[in-house]
Amino acid sequence: MRGQIVVVPYDPEWPRYYEDERKLILGCIVHLIRSIEHIGSTSVPNLWAKTIVDIIVGVDDLEAADKCLGLLHSIGYDDVTPEKEQDWFYCLGKGHHSPGFHLHIVREGSAHHLKHIIFRNWLRSHPEDVEDYKELKLDLSGRFRNDRVNYTDSKSDFINAVVKKAKKNY
Repeated sequence: MRGQIVVVPYDPEWPRYYEDERKLILGCIVHLIRSIEHIGSTSVPNLWAKTIVDIIVGVDDLEAADKCLGLLHSIGYDDVTPEKEQDWFYCLGKGHHSPGFHLHIVREGSAHHLKHIIFRNWLRSHPEDVEDYKELKLDLSGRFRNDRVNYTDSKSDFINAVVKKAKKNY
């Protein structure tokens, strides 16, 4: 996805946008996937975010992920995968308006998959970390307004620390 990085206050409509898109996605690939979840900042109440709804889909393997591509293209998704990783098969983008969507196709139950779920679940029940993450995102969006790679990479230490803390406490 292109464009400037702009972080905005939480929109209570984001979960509805996810649900509407979830139904559309399931109509195409329900037979190929094991799970579908709303992740990322738009999935956490009161967290500021870019106006991109992140969705993660768990599949068994690369073959299933490959089969999803053409079907998802028919509902407007384009492959924007920066580079493939072992368990993160594809990142698809849709929409050049608000909201946009990022659809991550990953191996079900992989460390990459679970990291997103653990991070989201922790933030949903720890408002102090939501506030810290919001402040970090606002700072980074100011510094890296036109640089998505550095914006994303600069959040990694915070995310990894929260995931580590969450695993220790569960």
